[in-house]
Amino acid sequence: MLNLIRNLFKVLFLLHQRVESAISTLVGKFMLWVMKVDYGKNLNFFGLIHVRCSKQSTVIIGSNTTFRSKSTSNLIGIDRPCIISSHQNGTLKIGNNCGFSGTVIGCFKEIIIEDNVRCGANTLITDSDWHSDDPRSGAPRPIHIETNVWLGVNVSVLKGVHIGENSVIGAGSVVTKSIPANVIAAGNPCRIIKSIDL
Repeated sequence: MLNLIRNLFKVLFLLHQRVESAISTLVGKFMLWVMKVDYGKNLNFFGLIHVRCSKQSTVIIGSNTTFRSKSTSNLIGIDRPCIISSHQNGTLKIGNNCGFSGTVIGCFKEIIIEDNVRCGANTLITDSDWHSDDPRSGAPRPIHIETNVWLGVNVSVLKGVHIGENSVIGAGSVVTKSIPANVIAAGNPCRIIKSIDL
């Protein structure tokens, strides 16, 4: 009898998760459509994403990409929903098969995220200092994250950074300078720790 109750609970729990994800995905795609974002097939949303795009900006999201905004949708813990914002004449391009968990992407100039990029919980990617009216702020500078990069939990990628393919950025890192391909890098500021043999 106990096994029957456990199995019934598991089935109901999985059904609840699928229904919740289906609703989040419909709402997420609708928000992208309202903001005139071009997107591919098989996007998945767990929880509600926030999207803000200026009329002059361009945002493109590839196929098979997942956005996790619900706090329990990534068991390492998500502190906030995914947020995509593109300002002024910014261009944001996200490739295929990418994953974002509580990730904030703020684009003022250009952010290119290639295929198979994984962003751990609560990552930040921004090409600007945000306060353009403050004389202490510099101009936005492009960000380019190549194929198969993995950003660990709580990583911040700041303006002007280029991260080469297959590289791994360790948890809590602040990336202020470009990182080459095929390395593990970590720290604040982020530095190369070792090469990866692929």
